[in-house]
Parts: sequence; C-alpha cells; structure tokens
Amino acid sequence: MLAAWRNWRDRRRVKKMGFTASQWESAVADWPVMSRYQGAERKALMALTFRFLARKSMVPGGGFAITDAMCLRVATMACVPILKLGIDWYNGWYTVILYEEAFIPNRAHRTADGVVHARGPLLAGEAWQNGPVILSWDAVCKSGGASNVVIHEMSHKLDMRYQGANGAPPLHQGMSPQQWHDTFSQAFSDLQEDYRRHRHMPVDAYALTGPGEFFAVCSEAFFESPDQLFHDWPDLYLLLARFYRQGERTP
Repeated sequence: MLAAWRNWRDRRRVKKMGFTASQWESAVADWPVMSRYQGAERKALMALTFRFLARKSMVPGGGFAITDAMCLRVATMACVPILKLGIDWYNGWYTVILYEEAFIPNRAHRTADGVVHARGPLLAGEAWQNGPVILSWDAVCKSGGASNVVIHEMSHKLDMRYQGANGAPPLHQGMSPQQWHDTFSQAFSDLQEDYRRHRHMPVDAYALTGPGEFFAVCSEAFFESPDQLFHDWPDLYLLLARFYRQGERTP
C-alpha cells in the first residue's frame, strides 16, 4: 500500500515538474558514461532521474544559482548506481546541497596529529548519515577519468544503509560477506603496497583513507573507467558488478 502511494506521488510530482526528454538529453549529452546506456536502459535512467528529483530537494549553498540543467545532470549521475537497485535505496534522506565551488564544513575537525581545528578543510563533496549530500558544482563538472564526486557521495549513502560508511554495504541474497571482505581487504592491502613503492595505482590514493572511502573510490572507477578497473582488479570489479547489478563480465 505504501509503495503504491509513493509511486502515485512520484508520478504526480514528476508531471508537475514538467521536465522533458530533450531537456534531460541536453543536460547529460557530454557525460561519456551515458554512451553505455541506450534503448530501454536509457529510458529507465531518465525516468529514475525524474523520480529522484521528485523525492529530493536540490538547494543552493552560499547563494549559488542552480539551473534545471544542473539538477538533471546531478540527479542522473546519482541515479546511475541505483539504476538496477531502485529509488528506495536512497530512502531516509531528502536534500542535495549544491555549492558553486569547494566548501568548508562549519564544524570542528580533528587532523591526524590529534589537533582539533574550528573548521574543516575544503571539500568537493560530503554525505551525512541520515542527512544531506553536499556537492561542489565545479567538482561535478570535472567528473571523468576515474573520478565522479556524485557517484562517490552516493555510494557512501548506499554504504550507510548498513552500519555506517564502513565499506560493507548491504549485500544482495547470494552474495558472500566473507568474499566481499576478503576481496576488498586484499585490494586495499595491494593499494597500500603500490603507494609505498610508488607504483601504478588502480585507483586514487584517497581510497587509502579508510574502508568507506575505498568502496566509494572503487565505485567511481567502476562507473567512470570500468575497463581499467576490470584489468587491474577483476575480482573486485565482478563483486561491484554483482552489487550494482550492472556491467557483468566474464573473468
């Protein structure tokens, strides 16, 4: 009953917003990832994007003027990870705050040396447990290679659905938590060794910040540079493919 009511409400809100297919296509036309979504998948992604905007408020930070095209682009990037999972995976939070550039959180920040500072460092994105996702539009525009701040923060939201952002999101039936732990732990250890020895690194060194960031950075790479991730870490790639229910390949 509740699901039917939510679907009815979503359809009503989408109709009221009045977004068109041509508006959506224009907003995402230059994002290379879109080339992988064609036909029925592309239509499903557009519909999911409209539903995302029906459920979430996109609000400006610092007086930044937000356009419909910006909202459509951010929402599409946010919906790519849940295309096969469904909009309900983003339940429990309601707001995306979009700043023009990097922002400074207005809260105390403890650095690695134990010193507490009145305010934190500049950030391109942030996801709060049961709270908003905060993004820099400048960082959104720089998505590419293996980087995507929207996918990064949205993967945190998926991770937070089970015991916080610890790199262990709720897995589907038939997926082994032990296999997930072992595969990600081995890749994390390998990345530490690559960093120490100044070797090629499959993903950005920021992934070494912790398990939650490692999952988020690997998720960015899974969608933005899947061929490279599969080449470097095929076992990890295949686990992400099973989790996101996209991009299945033969080892």
